[in-house]
Amino acid sequence: MSAEIICVGTELLLGDILNTNAQFLAQQLAQLGIPHYYQTVVGDNERRLQKVLATACERSRLLIFTGGLGPTPDDLTHATLAKFFDVPLVENPEILEDIRQKYAQRGRELTPGNRKQALIPQGADILTNEIGTAPGIIWQPRPGLTLLTFPGVPSELKPMWNQVAIPYLRSQGWGQEVIYSRVLKYWGIAESALAEKANAYLYLQNPTVAPYANHGEVKLRITARAASEAEAIALIAPVEQQLRQLGGMDYVGADAETLASVVGRFLQEAQETVAVAESCTGGGLGQRITTVPGSSAYFMGGILAYDNAVKTQLLGVDAERLAAEGAVSHVVAQQMAQGVQSLLQTTWGLSITGIAGPGGGTASKPVGLVYVGLAGPEGSIQSFEYQLGAQRDRDWIRNLSVNHALDRLRRSLLLRRQIGAS
Repeated sequence: MSAEIICVGTELLLGDILNTNAQFLAQQLAQLGIPHYYQTVVGDNERRLQKVLATACERSRLLIFTGGLGPTPDDLTHATLAKFFDVPLVENPEILEDIRQKYAQRGRELTPGNRKQALIPQGADILTNEIGTAPGIIWQPRPGLTLLTFPGVPSELKPMWNQVAIPYLRSQGWGQEVIYSRVLKYWGIAESALAEKANAYLYLQNPTVAPYANHGEVKLRITARAASEAEAIALIAPVEQQLRQLGGMDYVGADAETLASVVGRFLQEAQETVAVAESCTGGGLGQRITTVPGSSAYFMGGILAYDNAVKTQLLGVDAERLAAEGAVSHVVAQQMAQGVQSLLQTTWGLSITGIAGPGGGTASKPVGLVYVGLAGPEGSIQSFEYQLGAQRDRDWIRNLSVNHALDRLRRSLLLRRQIGAS
């Protein structure tokens, strides 16, 4: 009883449009507990769509189509389905009247192309579209096979799915289980190293555990199948607890939690504050911190110290040390952090200085060299060096620099919490 998603549209293949429909439908199928093993994107071509159909009908019981329901000649999903299953297209008077009314409300004339949208395969039921003029269909062209079609416009697809498709699928015995996932996030450990630590858990059957990485962050997705969400959560809970402990200081949080939100929570709970001084990231660190609602409670502000004069005159970086060791160095990172901490009277000062490229690197200080400075309570000061790769692009280096800076503050806050609790 598995489902398959088939997205129709040459614009998807060309990359002109991001395929958010596939992501939405995949998430919805998981919430309904419907197994889903394949996704296909195919252009507006009858022959290729028929080949996709032939394969999908052999391996899946529920086929969900998006796109190809419009009024233009290249919108051919319904016509291709009818031809594949050898049934005629018939004009549905209910659909035609709905299209007439919608066009009248907009002060527009009904065209032959719009009338084409009232043609559906004989025997198919209407999957109503309250917003647009392209209805979908619900059709069982042969025993054990169900087809659902949706327009490609996400704002039309989503209400059609929620209002019509979900109740229909449940009434047909689909979605009797729940597939529920928790995503645990780690920073400062390689995917291979985390997978080795969690190796024994990767062979579990229910829940399952899978590692993956993205932009320096490593994740473990725990997924359980059960009769209800509560039962799935109960299956996941002990495994989640063990994997959190296994990660130690590298464990950041779960699901929607981020480095910035965890840092914010720690600061709020400790009633502490932070200010930032940035060079190569140009405000990215402050921006990331302030994406968290309520960050004004602990974030006092920041200084963009691109020019060396700003570093020396505003942040108090020693001009002689800067000249001797360069703006991208341990000492400058430390003094930038101390300077903004003092200037804005915060508990913590956090700084970034580096070479984001594509130019500006040397043999001794290549593109991708970044220093993070952290000034803490009682005069503590640290700095950390990162080699983020001369082959990486500017945005990658800047983004990774921000994450490393947040992680250094997170670890220091976490350590203070642990010491305070002991």
